[in-house]
Parts: sequence; C-alpha cells; structure tokens
Amino acid sequence: MTDERPAEGARSDVRAPDGTRLAVYEWGKAEGPEIVLVHGFAQCHLCFEPQVHALADRFRVVAFDFRGHGASEQPADPAAYQGHHVWADDLAAVMAAKGLKRPVLVGWSMGGRVIRQYLINYGDAAIAGINFVASLVIEEPHFRGPGAPKPLPDRLTLAQEIDNAIDFIDGCFVKKPSEAVFRRALAYNVLVPAAVRRAIAGWSTPAPLTIDALRRVTVPVLITQGRQDNVVLPAAAEMAARTIAHARVSWFDDCGHSPFAEDAGRFNDELAAFVMASQRP
Repeated sequence: MTDERPAEGARSDVRAPDGTRLAVYEWGKAEGPEIVLVHGFAQCHLCFEPQVHALADRFRVVAFDFRGHGASEQPADPAAYQGHHVWADDLAAVMAAKGLKRPVLVGWSMGGRVIRQYLINYGDAAIAGINFVASLVIEEPHFRGPGAPKPLPDRLTLAQEIDNAIDFIDGCFVKKPSEAVFRRALAYNVLVPAAVRRAIAGWSTPAPLTIDALRRVTVPVLITQGRQDNVVLPAAAEMAARTIAHARVSWFDDCGHSPFAEDAGRFNDELAAFVMASQRP
C-alpha cells in the first residue's frame, strides 16, 4: 500500500432530509463514469485513498462521511442513526446533490448495509451497479466474526475507547498497512464518539426484508471478499451471492476485512473493469 496521498477532493456540504450536514468529496473527470465510495463503521472517506489515487484519472469519484463520522455532523439523538430510512436517505441526498446519473455504488462493510437500505427504499433504477466489499449485507448473527465490533458498555474511559479503536482497526487487516496509514485510520476512527457507536449498534434490518430487496436487484453486482476476514465471515458473501442470482464473487484469498487496501492494485483493476462493464446497455 502506498503512502502517497492524493489531493483532498473538492468538498461540498449536503443536507440530509432531517437537516444533518454531510461532508461530500469529489475527484476526477466530471464526465467520466461515476463511482460512489461508501465507507465502513467508524471510518471516513480517507479510507479510500488507494482508490482515489488510482481511479480519479478515468472516473468521477464521489465519497462522503457518514453522519457521526469524519467531517460530517454528529447528531446527539440516537434515533438519528437508526430506522429503515436514515442511511438510505443520506446516500440518496448525496447522489441528488452531486447530480449523479447512474453511479456504481461501492460499499465496504457497513457501507454495504447502507447500500442495502438504499435498495430497500429506492430500488436500483438510478444506479448502474453495486460492489459489496466485505459486508454483512444480510444480517445473520452467525456471519459476524470474532473481530467484529463488540457492544460498548455505558461508560468507557478515554483509554478504553482508544484501545477498542486500536483493536478494531488492527483486526481489519491481515496484510498490515504502513505505520503512517494505520495512524491515520486510528485518528479518524476515534473521531467517532462512543455515543454514536452505541446508536449505530442499535440499528439492524431483518434478514427477510433484506433478502426480498436483494432478489429484486437487476443491475450488475460484484461481491468482493477476503477469505481471511475475521470481522465479516466469508459465509456472508456466499449467502449474498446465493440471494442475488447474477452476482459474481471475487475472492481475495490472502486478505482480511479490507481487500481494497490490502491488495489495492487488484481491487482497483477489478473495480475499474466492473464500472466500465456496467456502463453498457
């Protein structure tokens, strides 16, 4: 993984339907095929630096920080992070504000669950394709690995919060990143307060509702999964692939929960090819 950092994308703030301010970033060719990068739990748009660096010369790349994450607003009410509409409406608001026509949605971990909520609420008519990356799209508890985030007690010391963040970030990689990359990941992870983490932990979607939405997907679907993932077990990808009959699974045999970072070169090549193929009628 390179430590060379691409220029920070042009930032604009978008208001979600409930008024929450979302920080949105954009890189690349204004008329290029569109990609929306949707990050994971306790992360931010910076986790996709390897993709921005490689893809911005050919594609229009958009990413945003979840509510409660990165540079976005952090609502205090736990209800602002729960329910069947919040995360879907945030993604839809970003797509509308940026004037996206038919983007490919790329969702890592919790990002895949956000895309799932979008599918439940909006369907797939406005998108060209989906890349689920190491995501517990169908929330069956037995697909959660031992490295998945644990329930937080009501009160944590600052030292405990930092130790939890270190353990979680460390568990996201089989191929360890450089010290510089790890430090950045830890920094934006601890920007997400424990209250926000607890609120998100209270959000879930029944598996039957998810399965029904996935079975109605008609756009191309790529499922990217590390076989050594200790956060979301590989069986989750297998079940998603069985549910979406036309989905293709790309296995990264020597990667864990972050194949887009652990083997960025291969991931970027596969994503670029997938995006280009999705543009065909």
